[in-house]
Amino acid sequence: MPCSVPESLPLAETLRAQGVHTLLVQFTDLEGVAKGKLVPLQQLATVLQAGAGFAGPSITGTGLPRCGPRSEFYARADATTALPLPWWPGVARLVGDGFVDGQPFEACPRQVLRRQVARLAERGWRLETGMEPEFFLLQRAPWRPADAHDGLDKPSYDLKALPRQAAFLQGLAAALADCGFEVLQIDHEDAHGQYELNFLHDDVLATADRLMLFKLAAQALAEREGLVFSMMPKPFADQPGSGLHVHASLWRGEETMPQVLPAFVAGVLAHAAGLTALAAPTVNSYRRLAATRALSGTTWAPGLVAHGPNNRTALVRTLGDRFEWRLPDSSANPYLVSAGLIAAGLDGIERGLVPPPAVDHDLYEQPAPAGTARLPRTLEESCDALAADTVLTAALGPTLSAEFLRLKRAEHAEWSAQVSAWELDRYAERF
Repeated sequence: MPCSVPESLPLAETLRAQGVHTLLVQFTDLEGVAKGKLVPLQQLATVLQAGAGFAGPSITGTGLPRCGPRSEFYARADATTALPLPWWPGVARLVGDGFVDGQPFEACPRQVLRRQVARLAERGWRLETGMEPEFFLLQRAPWRPADAHDGLDKPSYDLKALPRQAAFLQGLAAALADCGFEVLQIDHEDAHGQYELNFLHDDVLATADRLMLFKLAAQALAEREGLVFSMMPKPFADQPGSGLHVHASLWRGEETMPQVLPAFVAGVLAHAAGLTALAAPTVNSYRRLAATRALSGTTWAPGLVAHGPNNRTALVRTLGDRFEWRLPDSSANPYLVSAGLIAAGLDGIERGLVPPPAVDHDLYEQPAPAGTARLPRTLEESCDALAADTVLTAALGPTLSAEFLRLKRAEHAEWSAQVSAWELDRYAERF
């Protein structure tokens, strides 16, 4: 039976004092999409103790049955994540962890990340990450940049285009600041209609939660402006795509641990092929990774398994006591890419791996060192690599691994069966 909220419950009192009357209990599905439901504030105790209930098989990637005790998925709210939403007066978001039949659900992406965070904690370590979301503002029918005047060959940092989207961009920054984000910068990126908003790094789980809140805010505020907020990796063939670059540092207490980063990076490089499935999880992702040129002159996407000091053409850009992992794109599930990153890095440390020699030249212009591996070129190829990577599949767990591979292989097969406009234009009358 639902519980009423005791009037002495501090969180309930705090939220009520902030004008909150409704809770948004939100979780993230396998594909990185926010899901949830609205619950009256009076049910706070219930969602904290048991969770908000959902039909398990209706959620992408759970693999749960249609009947029996394991058909119910509960998003058990994490009280530390409670935040009123500035763009939705009276509503506060709480992030939910997946539970099934009273136990943590091993295929919940947030639970997957929690398991990897626990492995770090066993060593007295933690990972801090900063995710840099790039995104497009679009108009529908036909799909095009929202700003019709945004047409420079090299549009990065364009201060003519940026003010034209000031209502959305500044509104988004203000909303995030009200949610406790420390917004660092906003800029126009290297494609038409493409922008980036960066916020301060944090504990890896908190950063993943914040990335999902960023998406919720951006989607809602873009709709108010008549725009489409898009984290599609590469909507325009001749322009760069959107990355979700991850800056990562290892910590023990209040000190960073640069001495173990080489082995951690070596693990990330060793598992690069399997990680690609998690970091580039759509067929469109490979338009970004496989591109060789763009209107602006560069794609900014990695193609080779290499690392180098402050080298933005490499897979891993090393920066002293941290590194930037440039593989993920904006369609990636932040919990799964973070879990995969930890699992790969810890494997490198546990096996004492040593990274190959650093590359300090432009990999877009000059050949890579002999023996440098190339990233998978298709979703099918990266799925095969993930399936063969026992470290990563163990980190994901058997249910999520199987569901991820099943869904992504089906996506690749469906895409492969399509006939594109390019094919018709090229071949319909040729022969």
